[in-house]
Amino acid sequence: MDLRIFTEPQQGASYDDQLAMAQRAEQLGFDAFFRSDHFLRMGAGDPLPGPTDAWTTLAGLARETSTIRLGTLVTSATFRHPGVLAVQVAQVDAMSGGRVELGLGAGWFAEEHTAYGVPFPDKRFGLLEEQLELVTGMWSTPVGETYSFAGEHYQLTDSPALPKPTQARLPIIVGGGGPRRTPRLAARFADEYNQSFPEKDVVVPQIGRVRAACEDAGRDPEDLVYSVAFIVCAGSDEAEIARRAAAIGREVDELREHGLAGTPAEIVDQLGAFAERGISRFYLQVMDMSDLEHLDLIAAEVLPHARAL
Repeated sequence: MDLRIFTEPQQGASYDDQLAMAQRAEQLGFDAFFRSDHFLRMGAGDPLPGPTDAWTTLAGLARETSTIRLGTLVTSATFRHPGVLAVQVAQVDAMSGGRVELGLGAGWFAEEHTAYGVPFPDKRFGLLEEQLELVTGMWSTPVGETYSFAGEHYQLTDSPALPKPTQARLPIIVGGGGPRRTPRLAARFADEYNQSFPEKDVVVPQIGRVRAACEDAGRDPEDLVYSVAFIVCAGSDEAEIARRAAAIGREVDELREHGLAGTPAEIVDQLGAFAERGISRFYLQVMDMSDLEHLDLIAAEVLPHARAL
């Protein structure tokens, strides 16, 4: 099982905070460093230092790391025109030497759109589907040929479809819990299907829907990576677990029920249970970005066991 670090910088993290965590995650051997794509803090608390743009941040991290993979979980289709997004992601992939992955979603947080003047249409699934088709279409167009697209939301005419990503196929992540349309999009476009913060008893049924959508599309369901994301709160004993939970304003019992919380041995057991359900990749949501020792503990006492799952 791959273990990836996932952060929410809009909750109060500078670029330097993200750099420190990404570099520590790389040093410790985590598979990837991912971040959300949001422009507004959620909930009460100190709003400083303010948001950081996801792809600007990843461009910087691409030059200040060397092995760890980088990406978004997930970029909102409302934030960027897909033609521009295709250029941005391909450029960051080149800057990283081919270590970038693109998670793309429909967007959901209306308040951040209002706060920064970004249009937030009621119906966004069509935007997402066209963006996935357009981005992958631009990247797969042979060099020397042009790409045109005529959709309901976007139109491109004779685009040179450049630059290309460094990777022959830059991984696309599609996520969500929708019963019909999301599995269909994952089967059509994704290299990875992700469930972020689901109720634990819905993980297996949703994977079944995605696998069925793959079969309906004539695609081998085993072509997809199946992943989940949960908040993590690890401690060597109950006191340390409680301290880390309090630092992020959460209760230990609630974190145990809805996330990954407990001693390293408890967390390894939970990862093993998900591995038995077909999950081969886990995103560990780390909310206190100043607590790099949290990563140290997980790397020392969880990561070696996870790799064996």
